Amino acid sequence: MRNNNPAIVVVAYNRPKSLTRLLKSIQNAYYPNKEVTLVISIDFSTDNNYVFEIAENFEWNYGEKKVIRHSENLGLKKHIISCGDLSQEYGSVIILEDDLYLSPNFFNYTISALNFSQDKDYIGGVALYNHKINVHKGEYFMALDDGFDNWYFQFACSWGQAWNATQWKRFKTWLSDNPTLVKATAIPENVSNWSDKSWLKFFIAYLINSNTYFLYPKVSLSTNFNDPGTHVGQDSTAYQVELLYDQKETYHFSTLDRSEAVYDAFFESQIVAKSLGYQNDMLEIDLYGYKPVNEKRFWLTAKRLQKKQLYAYTRSLKPIESNIIQQLHGNELFLYDMTVDEKNNFIKQGYADYRRIIYSAKVLSYKRATLVLKKLVSDRILKFLGKTN
Repeated sequence: MRNNNPAIVVVAYNRPKSLTRLLKSIQNAYYPNKEVTLVISIDFSTDNNYVFEIAENFEWNYGEKKVIRHSENLGLKKHIISCGDLSQEYGSVIILEDDLYLSPNFFNYTISALNFSQDKDYIGGVALYNHKINVHKGEYFMALDDGFDNWYFQFACSWGQAWNATQWKRFKTWLSDNPTLVKATAIPENVSNWSDKSWLKFFIAYLINSNTYFLYPKVSLSTNFNDPGTHVGQDSTAYQVELLYDQKETYHFSTLDRSEAVYDAFFESQIVAKSLGYQNDMLEIDLYGYKPVNEKRFWLTAKRLQKKQLYAYTRSLKPIESNIIQQLHGNELFLYDMTVDEKNNFIKQGYADYRRIIYSAKVLSYKRATLVLKKLVSDRILKFLGKTN
C-alpha cells in the first residue's frame, strides 16, 4: 500500500495565534489532488472556545475536514498518541503541533519519504524538520552532505513528523511493554531528565532500543516558532530553520547502508570510526563532549582527559566530523587510549571555550561576541538589583 494521501493532523490546545498561522501555511501548500483529509484535534481547556471557532471556520479546499474537540484534558503525551493512532484509520498521518510553520512542499516531501520508508524496518518515522542545533549542548549542528536529500538520526522528531500505520503500531507495541523508562547510558541524560509526560522521550528510547532511525530531510519542510505553551515558558527563534520553497517533486533518498549521514541520539556521526579504521565497539565518538563514560578502549572527544593522547584535531570545518575525516590537526578534539593514564596533558581551557563559542555562533566576531556577553551580564545585574532594591 502506497502512502499517497496521509491525513494531516493538527495538534492544538489554547494558542489561537499559533493555530491561525499554521493553518495558513497548510492552506498555501501544494497538493497533488483534492482528496487530502485535514484533522484538527483540540485538547480540552476552559478557555479554548476561540481556538475551536478558528478550527470550525477554517475553509479547507483539498478534501474532508474533521474537528475533534476533546471533552477532557489529555495533556501533550496522550494527545499526540491519540493523533498517532489515527494512522490505523487513515494508513498514514502527518502530525503538526500548532507552533509550527510549513514549507509549501511539505506534503509532496512526506508522500515521497513515506513511500520510500514503507518496506524498510530500520525507519521508525519521517521528520519534516531539520536540526541545526544540538539540543543537548545548545551548540551548532549540521548533518554531513553526502549527496542525498535525507539523513538518519536515532532521535524522533516532534516539530513535524509522519508515520505509516505499521511504524506507529510497532512503537505502540513497544510502549505497552515499556510504560516507564530506566536511565541508561545509551539514552542522553537530557532526554532521560524530561518528564514522563513527554511522548518524545519514549519514542527516542524506542528508536535506541530497537536500533531504528527517523529519516530527516537535508532542507527543512517545517520550522518551529517555539511559542509559549505546555512545555515552553517563553517564545524563541533559536529553533527557526530555513525552509524549502521549491515545488520539488522528486527526492533522492539514501538507504541506511549507503548513507554517510547517520547520527546517534547524541548528535554524533556514525561514520567517524570507519574513517579512522576503528570498529564501532572499540571507539566512542564524543565530539560534543556530552557522553557518559563507558568501557570502550578509545575515545574521540572534546573533553580534556588525563589519558594517553594519540592525536588532536581542530574544530574548524563544518560539520564537526569533517575535521576528523579530513585529518586536520589542532587542539580541540582529542583521540585517547583510555587504558593508559597520562597526567601531564596541557590544558588551555579558556582558549578552547572561546573557540567553541565562536564555532557555534557562526558569524560572530570576537568583538561582537564580547559585546553580546557584556550586554547579557549587564541585563542580569540590573534585573538582580531591581529585585533586591
